[in-house]
Parts: sequence; structure tokens; C-alpha cells
Amino acid sequence: MAFSKGSLILVDYTSKVKDTGEVFETTIEEEAKKHSFYDPNVKYQPKLVSVGESWVIKGFDEALGKTSVGDKKTIEITSDKGFGERDTGKVRMIPLRKLGEDAEKVSIGDTVEVGNKKGIVRFIGSGRVQIDYNHRFAGKTILYDINVLNELKTDDEKTSGILKRYLPVKDDKILFKKTGNALDITIPEEMFRADDLHAIKHFVQTDVFKFLPTLEKVNFIETYVKQPTKSQEKTTEKKTEPKTKTKKAKAP
Repeated sequence: MAFSKGSLILVDYTSKVKDTGEVFETTIEEEAKKHSFYDPNVKYQPKLVSVGESWVIKGFDEALGKTSVGDKKTIEITSDKGFGERDTGKVRMIPLRKLGEDAEKVSIGDTVEVGNKKGIVRFIGSGRVQIDYNHRFAGKTILYDINVLNELKTDDEKTSGILKRYLPVKDDKILFKKTGNALDITIPEEMFRADDLHAIKHFVQTDVFKFLPTLEKVNFIETYVKQPTKSQEKTTEKKTEPKTKTKKAKAP
């Protein structure tokens, strides 16, 4: 049976450009290593998607709405439902000096940021640089090899899926407990100083309230443990120092 709008599903996928075969995104670690773009800082895991709610590009979203758990297939997405058509008006020629200190280091194909906009360098010459502000895959047909793994139905499944989506930590660090209409979420210690922690909390509570309609309260728990002072550390070190025994030599 096909999914209804708002169904929370987990899907593995690998995407590539149809005409070149370039693989550029995957949820599978082995595939990333195979195609030489593995990033140790990326958490490779099935993607959580709320069907029909634009969590992924339009063509992918529409195709998922026609699938069911267990489906494995290749989806072809044209540019109008993918990353858009190419717009020549988004290609600019600017003086090379506007790239500042990076001007001498830039090569064709590099991604640069000018005026808070990111673009791709297409040409360099005569002290000028051409920057393409179109999406990298604008005008391209994209192929998605997908594997629909599961539909999240219980409150625990949905909560776990949402937390894995936003918390960039190992799964065993994701802890929560639902009691009645309240949900307690433990924030991992390694995230206490994260610059985007406030935003993460906002997105988490927004999603759990949406997908767990009986929920009325979300508590984020941060537990801080008192660290020993330097004097306490020295005292501990002295107590744990091994005692050495010396034997007296007997007189001949």
C-alpha cells in the first residue's frame, strides 16, 4: 500500500547524474567509500522523510508517495522536478580581485562565496573570473537508487527517527523517555557547546509535537557533573601512587 501524506519513512538512496554517471550523494557509508567522497564527519544512515511535505526534492518526494516498504527501484527525476533549469542570468563575470586573498588559489570547478552567495568557478582569464550561481546540477536529470526500509508508526519509532535526524552523535548517545504526555530528551554532553544547539532543540520540539499529537510537553535534559579541582587531582594522584619496598642488603 502506498504511503499517505505525512507518513514518516526511512529510505536508503544513492543519487547520480544520468548523463555522466557521477555519484554525488548517498546514505550508505560503503557507497561513499566506493565512489571516493566518504567524509568521516558525516553520519551515514537511512534518511528520514515525511512523505509529501518537501523534505526532499519534488520529484523524489512524489515518487516516494507511490512506494511502499520493501520497494527497491531506480527513480528518474528531470530537472524541472529536481534541481531546476539552468538560468544564464545567474552566471556572472567579475574582477578576480573580488575574491580577495583566495584569488591566486582559485581553480576552475571550485566553489566560492561572493556577496554571501555561493557559486562555481567556470572560467578564469585576463584578471576576471566567471561564476555560475546555478545549482551544481541545474538542468540535469538525476537517478536515485532507492530502498524503502521502514515506516515509523509508534511514538518511540518516530521520536528515535527525529532525534537521529538532528543529533549528530552515535545512536547509543540518543536517549529519551516518554511518560504520559511528556517527553524527556537527554542532550549528549558532547553537544553542550554546539553553536547550533538552540536551533536543534527548536527543530526537534517542532517535529515531535507534530508527529506525536498527544504530546503536551518536551523536556531537554542537560546533566553537568562537577569536575575535580587541581588540588583534588593531586591528592588523588598521591593516594594512588604505588608504594615501593626496598630490601636491606645483608652484611657479608
